[in-house]
Amino acid sequence: MEFDLIELIRTRCAVQRADVRLGIGDDAALLAPPAGHELAVSTDTLVGGVHFPFATSAHDLGWKALAVNLSDLAAMGATPAWSLLALTLPEATREFVAEFIDGYAELAAQHGVALVGGDTTRGPLAIGVTVHGFVAPGRALRRDGAQAGDLVFVTGTLGDAAAGLRCLDRRDTRAQALFNAPPDTRETLVARLNRPTPRVAAGAALRDVASACIDVSDGLLADLGHIAERSGVGIEIDAGALPASSALLTLFEREERLVLQATGGDDYELAFCVPAARAGDVQRDLARIGCGATRIGRVVAGERVRLFDGDGSELVPERSGWDHFA
Repeated sequence: MEFDLIELIRTRCAVQRADVRLGIGDDAALLAPPAGHELAVSTDTLVGGVHFPFATSAHDLGWKALAVNLSDLAAMGATPAWSLLALTLPEATREFVAEFIDGYAELAAQHGVALVGGDTTRGPLAIGVTVHGFVAPGRALRRDGAQAGDLVFVTGTLGDAAAGLRCLDRRDTRAQALFNAPPDTRETLVARLNRPTPRVAAGAALRDVASACIDVSDGLLADLGHIAERSGVGIEIDAGALPASSALLTLFEREERLVLQATGGDDYELAFCVPAARAGDVQRDLARIGCGATRIGRVVAGERVRLFDGDGSELVPERSGWDHFA
Protein backbone atom coordinates (compact mmCIF):
# COMPACT_ATOMS: atom_id res chain seq x y z
CA MET A 1 0.00 0.00 0.00
CA GLU A 2 2.84 2.42 0.83
CA PHE A 3 4.33 2.15 -2.65
CA ASP A 4 0.89 2.63 -4.20
CA LEU A 5 0.59 5.92 -2.29
CA ILE A 6 4.07 7.00 -3.39
CA GLU A 7 3.17 6.32 -7.00
CA LEU A 8 -0.07 8.26 -6.55
CA ILE A 9 1.88 11.22 -5.18
CA ARG A 10 4.47 11.03 -7.96
CA THR A 11 1.95 11.00 -10.79
CA ARG A 12 -0.34 13.70 -9.40
CA CYS A 13 2.46 16.14 -8.52
CA ALA A 14 4.57 15.93 -11.65
CA VAL A 15 6.13 19.36 -12.28
CA GLN A 16 8.93 18.96 -14.83
CA ARG A 17 12.16 20.91 -14.26
CA ALA A 18 15.44 20.58 -16.15
CA ASP A 19 17.40 20.97 -12.90
CA VAL A 20 15.87 17.76 -11.50
CA ARG A 21 18.17 15.04 -12.77
CA LEU A 22 16.45 12.29 -10.76
CA GLY A 23 13.30 12.72 -8.72
CA ILE A 24 10.94 10.41 -6.83
CA GLY A 25 11.69 6.69 -7.07
CA ASP A 26 15.26 6.27 -5.87
CA ASP A 27 17.06 6.50 -2.52
CA ALA A 28 17.74 10.20 -3.05
CA ALA A 29 17.00 12.91 -5.56
CA LEU A 30 19.73 14.27 -7.84
CA LEU A 31 19.43 18.02 -8.29
CA ALA A 32 21.47 20.60 -10.19
CA PRO A 33 21.40 24.11 -8.65
CA PRO A 34 22.06 26.84 -11.22
CA ALA A 35 25.56 28.26 -11.33
CA GLY A 36 26.07 31.53 -9.52
CA HIS A 37 23.17 31.14 -7.07
CA GLU A 38 22.82 30.39 -3.39
CA LEU A 39 20.41 27.72 -2.19
CA ALA A 40 17.74 28.78 0.31
CA VAL A 41 16.30 25.85 2.28
CA SER A 42 13.42 25.83 4.76
CA THR A 43 11.35 23.17 6.50
CA ASP A 44 8.13 23.17 8.52
CA THR A 45 5.99 20.54 10.19
CA LEU A 46 2.21 20.75 10.58
CA VAL A 47 0.73 18.54 13.29
CA GLY A 48 -2.97 17.65 13.41
CA GLY A 49 -4.81 19.34 16.26
CA VAL A 50 -1.90 21.76 16.80
CA HIS A 51 -1.38 23.57 13.50
CA PHE A 52 -4.72 22.79 11.91
CA PRO A 53 -8.13 21.48 13.02
CA PHE A 54 -8.67 17.80 12.23
CA ALA A 55 -11.79 18.78 10.27
CA THR A 56 -9.69 20.69 7.70
CA SER A 57 -10.18 19.23 4.23
CA ALA A 58 -7.30 17.18 2.83
CA HIS A 59 -7.16 19.46 -0.23
CA ASP A 60 -6.68 22.54 1.95
CA LEU A 61 -4.06 20.72 4.03
CA GLY A 62 -2.08 19.94 0.91
CA TRP A 63 -2.19 23.57 -0.19
CA LYS A 64 -1.28 24.95 3.25
CA ALA A 65 1.55 22.50 3.89
CA LEU A 66 3.37 23.85 0.85
CA ALA A 67 2.22 27.45 1.26
CA VAL A 68 3.72 27.95 4.72
CA ASN A 69 7.09 26.79 3.40
CA LEU A 70 6.95 28.89 0.25
CA SER A 71 6.23 31.84 2.53
CA ASP A 72 9.63 31.30 4.17
CA LEU A 73 11.31 31.43 0.76
CA ALA A 74 9.34 34.57 -0.05
CA ALA A 75 10.64 36.19 3.13
CA MET A 76 14.18 35.51 1.88
CA GLY A 77 13.48 36.82 -1.62
CA ALA A 78 14.21 33.35 -3.04
CA THR A 79 12.68 31.77 -6.14
CA PRO A 80 11.10 28.36 -5.29
CA ALA A 81 12.35 25.27 -7.10
CA TRP A 82 12.08 21.91 -5.28
CA SER A 83 10.24 20.35 -2.37
CA LEU A 84 10.31 17.24 -0.19
CA LEU A 85 7.19 15.86 1.50
CA ALA A 86 7.02 13.61 4.57
CA LEU A 87 3.53 12.33 5.35
CA THR A 88 2.70 10.63 8.64
CA LEU A 89 -0.76 9.09 8.50
CA PRO A 90 -2.87 7.18 11.05
CA GLU A 91 -3.87 4.87 8.21
CA ALA A 92 -3.06 4.55 4.52
CA THR A 93 -6.21 6.10 3.05
CA ARG A 94 -5.90 6.52 -0.70
CA GLU A 95 -8.78 9.00 -0.85
CA PHE A 96 -7.15 11.30 1.71
CA VAL A 97 -3.77 11.20 0.01
CA ALA A 98 -5.29 11.82 -3.43
CA GLU A 99 -7.17 14.89 -2.18
CA PHE A 100 -4.16 16.11 -0.21
CA ILE A 101 -1.73 15.85 -3.10
CA ASP A 102 -4.19 17.59 -5.44
CA GLY A 103 -4.12 20.62 -3.14
CA TYR A 104 -0.34 20.43 -2.85
CA ALA A 105 0.08 20.07 -6.63
CA GLU A 106 -2.26 22.99 -7.34
CA LEU A 107 0.01 25.42 -5.50
CA ALA A 108 3.20 23.72 -6.66
CA ALA A 109 2.18 24.20 -10.28
CA GLN A 110 1.57 27.92 -9.71
CA HIS A 111 5.18 28.37 -8.58
CA GLY A 112 6.92 25.73 -10.70
CA VAL A 113 7.90 23.66 -7.66
CA ALA A 114 8.92 20.06 -8.33
CA LEU A 115 8.26 17.45 -5.66
CA VAL A 116 11.52 15.47 -5.72
CA GLY A 117 11.16 13.04 -2.81
CA GLY A 118 10.04 12.46 0.76
CA ASP A 119 8.63 9.74 2.97
CA THR A 120 5.40 8.12 4.10
CA THR A 121 4.97 6.47 7.47
CA ARG A 122 2.31 5.49 10.00
CA GLY A 123 1.54 7.54 13.09
CA PRO A 124 -0.46 10.58 14.32
CA LEU A 125 -1.31 12.91 11.44
CA ALA A 126 1.67 15.17 10.69
CA ILE A 127 2.99 16.78 7.52
CA GLY A 128 6.62 17.76 7.01
CA VAL A 129 7.69 19.79 4.00
CA THR A 130 11.13 21.03 2.97
CA VAL A 131 11.51 23.57 0.18
CA HIS A 132 14.52 24.77 -1.77
CA GLY A 133 14.86 28.01 -3.70
CA PHE A 134 17.49 30.05 -5.53
CA VAL A 135 18.78 33.54 -4.86
CA ALA A 136 21.75 35.41 -6.27
CA PRO A 137 24.72 35.72 -3.88
CA GLY A 138 24.36 38.57 -1.42
CA ARG A 139 20.78 39.39 -2.47
CA ALA A 140 18.77 37.30 0.00
CA LEU A 141 16.47 39.17 2.36
CA ARG A 142 17.42 38.69 6.00
CA ARG A 143 16.28 39.65 9.50
CA ASP A 144 19.44 41.43 10.61
CA GLY A 145 19.64 44.54 8.43
CA ALA A 146 17.03 46.94 9.87
CA GLN A 147 18.36 50.41 10.70
CA ALA A 148 16.96 53.19 12.88
CA GLY A 149 14.97 55.47 10.60
CA ASP A 150 13.65 52.67 8.39
CA LEU A 151 9.90 52.43 7.91
CA VAL A 152 8.00 49.21 8.63
CA PHE A 153 5.45 47.80 6.19
CA VAL A 154 3.27 44.72 5.89
CA THR A 155 1.67 43.17 2.81
CA GLY A 156 -2.04 42.35 2.58
CA THR A 157 -4.18 42.36 5.71
CA LEU A 158 -3.64 41.02 9.21
CA GLY A 159 -5.75 38.97 11.60
CA ASP A 160 -7.87 37.11 9.05
CA ALA A 161 -6.43 33.65 9.66
CA ALA A 162 -6.69 33.91 13.44
CA ALA A 163 -10.25 35.16 12.99
CA GLY A 164 -10.97 32.20 10.71
CA LEU A 165 -9.83 29.86 13.45
CA ARG A 166 -12.17 31.61 15.88
CA CYS A 167 -15.01 31.06 13.43
CA LEU A 168 -14.37 27.30 13.56
CA ASP A 169 -13.97 26.92 17.32
CA ARG A 170 -17.36 25.90 18.68
CA ARG A 171 -15.85 25.51 22.16
CA ASP A 172 -15.25 29.28 22.29
CA THR A 173 -18.38 30.69 23.89
CA ARG A 174 -17.33 34.21 22.92
CA ALA A 175 -17.40 33.18 19.28
CA GLN A 176 -20.95 31.81 19.20
CA ALA A 177 -22.18 34.87 17.36
CA LEU A 178 -19.75 34.12 14.54
CA PHE A 179 -21.70 30.99 13.62
CA ASN A 180 -24.66 33.21 12.76
CA ALA A 181 -22.60 35.65 10.72
CA PRO A 182 -23.10 35.91 6.93
CA PRO A 183 -21.63 32.71 5.43
CA ASP A 184 -19.60 34.56 2.79
CA THR A 185 -17.90 36.65 5.46
CA ARG A 186 -17.02 33.66 7.62
CA GLU A 187 -15.82 31.68 4.62
CA THR A 188 -13.50 34.51 3.60
CA LEU A 189 -11.75 34.37 6.96
CA VAL A 190 -11.61 30.56 7.07
CA ALA A 191 -10.13 30.54 3.56
CA ARG A 192 -7.32 32.83 4.75
CA LEU A 193 -6.58 30.26 7.46
CA ASN A 194 -6.71 27.20 5.22
CA ARG A 195 -5.29 28.55 1.97
CA PRO A 196 -2.76 31.31 2.66
CA THR A 197 -1.10 33.06 -0.27
CA PRO A 198 2.70 32.89 -0.15
CA ARG A 199 4.00 36.33 -1.21
CA VAL A 200 6.72 34.99 -3.50
CA ALA A 201 6.48 37.80 -6.07
CA ALA A 202 6.53 40.42 -3.33
CA GLY A 203 9.64 38.88 -1.80
CA ALA A 204 11.40 39.01 -5.15
CA ALA A 205 10.39 42.66 -5.59
CA LEU A 206 11.87 43.53 -2.19
CA ARG A 207 15.34 42.21 -2.99
CA ASP A 208 17.90 45.03 -2.98
CA VAL A 209 15.32 47.36 -1.36
CA ALA A 210 14.17 45.98 2.01
CA SER A 211 16.71 46.14 4.82
CA ALA A 212 15.00 43.28 6.70
CA CYS A 213 12.06 40.95 6.10
CA ILE A 214 10.12 38.14 7.79
CA ASP A 215 6.87 36.32 7.14
CA VAL A 216 4.05 36.70 9.67
CA SER A 217 3.50 33.14 10.88
CA ASP A 218 3.49 33.32 14.68
CA GLY A 219 2.04 36.83 15.08
CA LEU A 220 3.09 40.30 13.92
CA LEU A 221 4.60 41.42 17.24
CA ALA A 222 6.40 38.12 17.79
CA ASP A 223 7.80 37.99 14.28
CA LEU A 224 8.89 41.63 14.19
CA GLY A 225 10.55 40.87 17.52
CA HIS A 226 12.93 38.56 15.63
CA ILE A 227 13.92 41.43 13.34
CA ALA A 228 14.40 43.76 16.31
CA GLU A 229 16.58 41.20 18.11
CA ARG A 230 18.69 40.21 15.11
CA SER A 231 19.15 43.83 13.96
CA GLY A 232 19.77 45.28 17.42
CA VAL A 233 17.02 47.90 17.07
CA GLY A 234 13.62 48.83 18.44
CA ILE A 235 10.40 48.85 16.43
CA GLU A 236 7.36 51.03 17.09
CA ILE A 237 4.03 49.95 15.59
CA ASP A 238 0.94 52.13 15.13
CA ALA A 239 -2.07 50.03 16.12
CA GLY A 240 -4.42 52.20 14.06
CA ALA A 241 -2.41 51.56 10.90
CA LEU A 242 -2.70 47.77 10.91
CA PRO A 243 -4.53 46.77 7.71
CA ALA A 244 -7.83 44.93 8.12
CA SER A 245 -10.04 43.14 5.61
CA SER A 246 -13.70 44.05 5.26
CA ALA A 247 -14.60 40.61 6.68
CA LEU A 248 -12.56 41.25 9.83
CA LEU A 249 -14.07 44.73 10.20
CA THR A 250 -17.56 43.28 9.84
CA LEU A 251 -17.29 40.55 12.47
CA PHE A 252 -15.00 41.93 15.17
CA GLU A 253 -14.99 45.05 17.33
CA ARG A 254 -11.83 47.13 17.51
CA GLU A 255 -10.30 45.74 20.71
CA GLU A 256 -10.71 42.11 19.74
CA ARG A 257 -9.74 42.83 16.14
CA LEU A 258 -6.50 44.48 17.24
CA VAL A 259 -5.48 41.42 19.27
CA LEU A 260 -6.07 39.21 16.23
CA GLN A 261 -4.06 41.51 13.98
CA ALA A 262 -1.13 42.05 16.32
CA THR A 263 -0.74 38.57 17.80
CA GLY A 264 -2.88 36.09 15.85
CA GLY A 265 -0.44 34.78 13.26
CA ASP A 266 -0.98 32.33 10.39
CA ASP A 267 -1.53 35.13 7.84
CA TYR A 268 1.80 34.50 6.06
CA GLU A 269 2.08 38.09 4.94
CA LEU A 270 5.50 39.74 4.71
CA ALA A 271 6.55 42.31 7.31
CA PHE A 272 9.58 44.30 6.19
CA CYS A 273 11.70 47.38 6.81
CA VAL A 274 12.65 49.88 4.13
CA PRO A 275 14.81 53.02 4.14
CA ALA A 276 12.46 56.01 4.16
CA ALA A 277 13.78 57.25 0.82
CA ARG A 278 12.71 54.01 -0.90
CA ALA A 279 9.24 53.66 0.67
CA GLY A 280 7.35 55.17 -2.26
CA ASP A 281 9.16 52.96 -4.76
CA VAL A 282 8.33 49.82 -2.78
CA GLN A 283 4.64 50.65 -2.52
CA ARG A 284 4.43 51.31 -6.26
CA ASP A 285 6.32 48.11 -7.13
CA LEU A 286 4.12 45.94 -4.93
CA ALA A 287 0.96 47.61 -6.22
CA ARG A 288 1.99 46.65 -9.76
CA ILE A 289 2.09 42.97 -8.85
CA GLY A 290 -1.27 43.15 -7.08
CA CYS A 291 0.09 42.97 -3.55
CA GLY A 292 -0.45 46.14 -1.59
CA ALA A 293 1.72 47.15 1.37
CA THR A 294 0.75 49.30 4.33
CA ARG A 295 3.11 51.40 6.43
CA ILE A 296 2.57 50.33 10.04
CA GLY A 297 5.51 51.72 11.98
CA ARG A 298 9.16 52.67 12.16
CA VAL A 299 12.52 51.37 13.31
CA VAL A 300 14.10 53.26 16.21
CA ALA A 301 17.19 53.04 18.37
CA GLY A 302 16.64 50.70 21.29
CA GLU A 303 15.27 47.18 21.56
CA ARG A 304 12.06 45.13 21.33
CA VAL A 305 8.74 45.85 19.59
CA ARG A 306 6.24 48.27 21.09
CA LEU A 307 2.61 48.80 20.01
CA PHE A 308 1.08 52.28 20.36
CA ASP A 309 -2.50 53.53 20.19
CA GLY A 310 -3.47 56.72 18.39
CA ASP A 311 -3.15 58.83 21.55
CA GLY A 312 0.43 57.71 22.06
CA SER A 313 -0.28 55.25 24.89
CA GLU A 314 1.45 51.89 24.71
CA LEU A 315 -0.69 48.79 24.32
CA VAL A 316 0.60 45.58 25.87
CA PRO A 317 -1.24 42.41 24.72
CA GLU A 318 -1.14 39.36 27.00
CA ARG A 319 1.10 37.62 24.47
CA SER A 320 2.98 38.69 21.33
CA GLY A 321 2.17 35.60 19.29
CA TRP A 322 2.22 31.81 19.08
CA ASP A 323 4.75 29.83 21.10
CA HIS A 324 4.86 26.06 20.46
CA PHE A 325 6.05 25.29 23.97
CA ALA A 326 4.24 27.93 26.04
